[in-house]
Amino acid sequence: MKTLLTALLLSSLADVLPAADGIANGAAPPEILLPEELAFVRELATTTLKTCGVDPGAIAGDKTNTLGFRAITPGGYPAIWILDFTMNFSSGLIAREDGLRHFQLILEKQNGPEPRELGQQVVIPAHAIPDHINVDGAPVFFPGTYDPLAHMNGDWGFRPPSNNQFEVILLAHMLARSGDAKALLSREVGGRTVYERLKLAFTVPEIDPATQLVRTTVARRSVGFIFYDAIEMTGDLLMASLIRYRAALHLAWLATKMDQPEDAKHYADVAQQIRSHILPVFADTDGTHGGWLKASNGISAQSDVWGSIYAIYIGAVEGEARAALLRTITAALARPGEIEFEGALRHVPLSGDFSPTTMWEKARPQKNRYMNGAYWHVPVGWLLTILQPEHPELAQTIKRHWLGHLRAQQGKVWECIGWDGQANKNPSFGTSIALPLGVLSRGELRADQLPGPPPAELRTRSAALDHEIEQGQTK
Repeated sequence: MKTLLTALLLSSLADVLPAADGIANGAAPPEILLPEELAFVRELATTTLKTCGVDPGAIAGDKTNTLGFRAITPGGYPAIWILDFTMNFSSGLIAREDGLRHFQLILEKQNGPEPRELGQQVVIPAHAIPDHINVDGAPVFFPGTYDPLAHMNGDWGFRPPSNNQFEVILLAHMLARSGDAKALLSREVGGRTVYERLKLAFTVPEIDPATQLVRTTVARRSVGFIFYDAIEMTGDLLMASLIRYRAALHLAWLATKMDQPEDAKHYADVAQQIRSHILPVFADTDGTHGGWLKASNGISAQSDVWGSIYAIYIGAVEGEARAALLRTITAALARPGEIEFEGALRHVPLSGDFSPTTMWEKARPQKNRYMNGAYWHVPVGWLLTILQPEHPELAQTIKRHWLGHLRAQQGKVWECIGWDGQANKNPSFGTSIALPLGVLSRGELRADQLPGPPPAELRTRSAALDHEIEQGQTK
């Protein structure tokens, strides 16, 4: 009986989890870039990613690459960031072998089964994934430092960032889809299988058990998303929760490759629970956020441009709520500089700044610099993707802004820009071009075009499986 129910469960999951080609429900992504435009972006991304590499024995900053392979950094930094590498890998320009080397390294540097205290109540939880790994091999679990033992008085968090625990699952998902998934997931790293390590990483961030949303507090604060790491946020975190939603569905798909239907059902249920609480927790129910989703419901609860776009991109909001959010986005794009400048996006609308002196309620950078008001190209692919089906002319306008900027920079790809060039930082930042390329060329395997919740038929079948397991009737 269990064999039959397992087969039923797995066949049903195939309808609600990402398809084998990465396109959810068979929907092809819209063609946004013309062939010559795609060739230009790909060539620029290729050139930029070459500058991000650090060869064995080479020096980056004050660190020597002792990893034994070419380390791919974000560009301009002497370390491999888990988030940036995953986004760069999504471009399709990094060989699978390089992806596997970096993936192996990340899992080797995953914390062990015991928490580690760094002092000042800063703790690395059991099984945590690092924030970044220096090219000399030292894993660093917190932003703001290259010292693996620095606690920084909790200024950059008392627990490691949440999103890295989920990004490693996205990287595994992309690697599994391009090879023998079960062989990859069954590989042992330090006495545990890859699949076991991914499941353990998923449990690291603190959550609200009632909603499954990622939550953090002042005393145990964790950065939710690395591109917000210079901002202090508390409460339920929008971007971290959206990324956890994506990771849950990826784990559900990976579970099917490991013939683990109970795991697949569990992670699909977690995803559904997260999805059902995005609007109740983050929607602009009192009209004080201009129709945007809020970044959090605690400190720094500003209108979240990136999070609102990403929520649509991954299908976490639908129906009238999606339509209303898209209207908010398009209205903001009609006002120059409100959220967009030369195809780059601000984290918060200009009209939503917390005060005349800061965009976010609590931020380390000065206003209109870096994560506190500069414009970033990292999310432009998400924006173009959600605009193209219903607002193709607007999508083409934003695309022209973006490509015009890239052509004018003569090979420079900035981490962030704006404010008469005063906010321009780091002219060779791979992620600014690699992620948009990955999204727009399918190099990301459309992994973020995720399906909705399991249908009623699947819930009924999985409930029957649960009942038989409880009754001891399976064999």
